Parts: sequence; C-alpha cells; structure tokens
Amino acid sequence: MAATPPEPALRGFVRTVEKRDGSVLRLHQYGSGGVGCVVWDAALVLAKYLETPGFSGDGARPLSRRSVLELGAGTGAVGLMAATLGANVVLTDLEELQDLLKMNIDVNKHLVTGSVQAKVLKWGEEVAEFAPDYILMADCIYYEESLEPLLKTLKDLAGPETCIICCYEQRTMGKNPEIEKKYFELLQLDFDLEKIPLQKHDEEYRSEDIHILHIQRKKM
Repeated sequence: MAATPPEPALRGFVRTVEKRDGSVLRLHQYGSGGVGCVVWDAALVLAKYLETPGFSGDGARPLSRRSVLELGAGTGAVGLMAATLGANVVLTDLEELQDLLKMNIDVNKHLVTGSVQAKVLKWGEEVAEFAPDYILMADCIYYEESLEPLLKTLKDLAGPETCIICCYEQRTMGKNPEIEKKYFELLQLDFDLEKIPLQKHDEEYRSEDIHILHIQRKKM
C-alpha cells in the first residue's frame, strides 16, 4: 500500500536525480519540518559517488546483494540509490521521518533491483537487529549533543569488515568547525579513516567543501 502523503501544509517539491543509466530518482521533500526533510548537497554527492568507477571498480557492483544501512536517511536519497544498484537497504531515521521515507520508497520502487525498507533508529539505542555490510551516512555531523550517541551506534553496528561511507559538507559558521573537530577526534579512537580524493567523486556532483570518507573499525 502506498505511503500516506504529508498534510497539505507540509507538501514540498520533488528533487530529481538522474542516474548514469538515464533513469531518474524522484525524491519528495517537505517544505518544513527539520533538517531531515530536504535533500542536502552531501547526500547527492554520496548518492552519485556510489555509481562512479572510483567506488565500483570500473563496472563492478560492490553493493549488489550486500546489506546496507543508511543512518539519518532523511529523504532516503543515498539508500535509495544503493537499492537501485542491487543492495538490500534499510533506511533509518526518527519516527517523524518515516512517512517521507515510505513515500519515496513507493515512488522509486520500479527502479529498485535489490530491496529497501524504512525503520526507526534513534542513535545511541539498541541496534542488535542490524548487521550491515555497508553503513552510509550523509551530513550527520551537526549537533554536539548527537555526537556520542552517533558514535555509539557506529561502534555497535560496525564489525571488522563493515565499510562505513561518510559524506559531509565542511561548514565554517558558528560552532560547526568545533563540532567536526571533536567528532573526528572521537571517531579516530576506534576507527581508521581514508579520505577519498575529489577526482574519484562523480564528475558533476562534487565540491571542494564536500568530503567523502571510508571508515573501518581499527584492527585489534
């Protein structure tokens, strides 16, 4: 059954993302309701990166039949792209984003070659039901009070072979630099980080201010 549309006051517009095969993802956004209700630039950069030879190895399909979990999915742009590339995806976010996620799943289900579903996941709480091969996250670093719950969730979810792909826009206003610095200091206590060079991002969807990292648990 199709997801229930948002109330008229929250109706927004549709953001389209053309894939390399010419098909188009259609992503509904809300006109109001918080940071998770729109498609942010970092989400577009990460979604398109999943299609690039820099990630896929010149035509290989590393996401095909792999379990993928997107944290802070918002509109679901990144996870839906992964599902069109053959991944079995769980889009996770707070309860108030579930209707939007389910709507976007329904609108794009004809493009999905793996599987996709939406579930509630609050950072810092129980995650035992999930065992992903990949964790995707775009622009999840923004509130200081969310850093430790996010890091706990990453540690609980990530096994020794789990690949975490994080994309974020570097911001210079207010407390953003301080929050980013603290996050990466804490993250590197348990994880190794590899920054992906800009030339390996999508040719069009890239920016000097948007960074992609591959992250894995430190070897004991």
